[in-house]
Amino acid sequence: MQIQVVKSKIHRVTVTGANLNYIGSITIDEDLMDAANIIEGERVYVVDNNNGERLDTYVIKGERGKGEICLNGAAARKVEPGDVVIIMSYAFMTPDEARKFKPAIVFPDTHTNKLIK
Repeated sequence: MQIQVVKSKIHRVTVTGANLNYIGSITIDEDLMDAANIIEGERVYVVDNNNGERLDTYVIKGERGKGEICLNGAAARKVEPGDVVIIMSYAFMTPDEARKFKPAIVFPDTHTNKLIK
């Protein structure tokens, strides 16, 4: 049996853009992706702390060090620039693996979206 557990979490980042006319996805600063062990194309869940919206999409790389968090396509209707979101990804593993697994959880500066060192 396998269960699904949280693998990665970017906790409380600020949405910098919403691009309705893009094909879809979420653009995330590559520094944040690396720190949270999230790869391009990976499925993520996004929770908007301002309005309670929840959605899933896939990740595309944003420019490293710019703090970009942009919801694209239909997801752009669910957020506003300035909203604070939580981005999570999950992985399947056995219960024994899950008991030993430590997720990558990142707490960036909410004002700049940059990693706090």
